[in-house]
Amino acid sequence: MKQSAMRQAETVEAIGREWLLKKSNTIAPSHSRTIEQRLQNDIFPHLGDCPISEVTAQELLKTLRIVEGRGALETAHRELNYLSQIWRYAVATGRVTHDVTYSLRGALPPVKHEHFAAVTDPPELGKYLSMFDAYPGGVIVRAGLRITPHVFVRPGELRTARWVDIDLENSEWRYTVTKTDSQHIVPLSRQVKELFQELLPITGRFEYVFTSFRNKNQPISNMALNAALKNMGISSDIMTAHGFRATARTLLDEVLGFRIDLIEHQLAHNVKDPLGRAYNRTQFLKERHILMQKWSDYLDELKVKYGQF
Repeated sequence: MKQSAMRQAETVEAIGREWLLKKSNTIAPSHSRTIEQRLQNDIFPHLGDCPISEVTAQELLKTLRIVEGRGALETAHRELNYLSQIWRYAVATGRVTHDVTYSLRGALPPVKHEHFAAVTDPPELGKYLSMFDAYPGGVIVRAGLRITPHVFVRPGELRTARWVDIDLENSEWRYTVTKTDSQHIVPLSRQVKELFQELLPITGRFEYVFTSFRNKNQPISNMALNAALKNMGISSDIMTAHGFRATARTLLDEVLGFRIDLIEHQLAHNVKDPLGRAYNRTQFLKERHILMQKWSDYLDELKVKYGQF
């Protein structure tokens, strides 16, 4: 092999794709596509043409800092893990003598998790969505299960949703976030509006959308949705009602490619502009309407493709 051809065959991209091809035999196709997309978007444009033996830890960190800088710290950590596996593969196949990613341990800030189990594998999520449609329990709890993945609000905010706050004509749900005592807007997708309209004849004359079976003046209990998940055989170490927030954040970023600031807005997290000022609740509302419709459409696609029923 000529020297130039050899160098081309031993670039970061060439060896990264060789590693991914072998890894693809042991993981779900959707996960393989996600890894490829992350490498293609974030790593290969900066390092892909570099001979892997010449790349330094500092160059890797500089590339990961770009990902961190756009607010995708968790993605940066995952990509560091991929790079570590690529470098170990390169060591094993004789392309490099040592793993330069080892020295990057602790270089990225830690990710702060909310510690709620969440499903981020699209086929698994599609399976659960179809299970929610067929939930044999009460119609109100079933509606809560079906709506939760689409709106990804905190469970306490969903169960205490009031009809007076839901504007079906303008496709918006406006309420006060309990955790921060701030105003929030949830754009309602076509699918979510249909689900609310199904509930309207059942609970529309009461204050709460998700009324309790025992007391129509009270909402369902704070354990109702998680109990329903458990009844379907979905344990709390796999998925919780609160976990759909992490599910949405991960897949909206890594699969659908939405901007992190839009996602954070829709999660009702505190988002600041470049001058450090907090955005108000109406910021990017048009874009958030688009995000929520695309998200519902994506969930429907997963349900059709991977659902059991």
